[in-house]
Amino acid sequence: MTASVKPAPSRSNPLFEIKSAALNLIAFAPKTANLAELEAALEQKLGGRADFFGGDAAVVDLTEWPESATALDVSGLLSLLRKAGLQPVAARNGLPGARAAASSAGLVLLPDAPQRDVVEEKPAENKAIPAPVTQTTLIVDKPVRSGQQVYARGGDLIVLALVSHGAEVIADGNIHVYAPLRGRALAGARGNTEARILTHCMEAELLSVAGVYRALDEPLPASIKGRAAQVRLDGNKLVIEALTLD
Repeated sequence: MTASVKPAPSRSNPLFEIKSAALNLIAFAPKTANLAELEAALEQKLGGRADFFGGDAAVVDLTEWPESATALDVSGLLSLLRKAGLQPVAARNGLPGARAAASSAGLVLLPDAPQRDVVEEKPAENKAIPAPVTQTTLIVDKPVRSGQQVYARGGDLIVLALVSHGAEVIADGNIHVYAPLRGRALAGARGNTEARILTHCMEAELLSVAGVYRALDEPLPASIKGRAAQVRLDGNKLVIEALTLD
């Protein structure tokens, strides 16, 4: 006697869905396979904070990865990125050998990113501190005291009170301080080169935009110190300039 197989009962709801997903990934593009140099550069840029990226997913851009690098170099690079708080999940671009090594290390191989022409635009002169236009804005209306750190993840940071010496304010976008800025300010923390730092009273200890740092060991000129000012990138140079608020 042959046992009959009953069909599974029909369901009104599907067991799964296929959806498109726009993922926000950090792209890390190494320009050398010298892991010691990369580790030192990351240490300097991140200030030794292993939690700086908070476990963010990353795609490794192998465009400038040298042809002479080995599979062991790729594995070492991934370990270095994980140590810095990134989680590499994919690779793109690069020579066939580098892509094969990345695939062997467990990374998903993405299609090569298309090359785009970059048009440099000269920013218009700022006569006043502009209002932030971002999807996410963190507003702090209390003083940021020495030893405290405030991080606006994914957007701008607005501080309506004093940022004391020894305090640190960080944003993935712009930083606006409508009071004296006396501590450390790091804008464009995830590489946004268009980010700016704006304050009603510039007295900062350290400034950074997209990883380009300037420690203010020497006194600022009288035209900037204690006055309204903005900080922006001009190529790889950090520019500090006075603002006219009238």
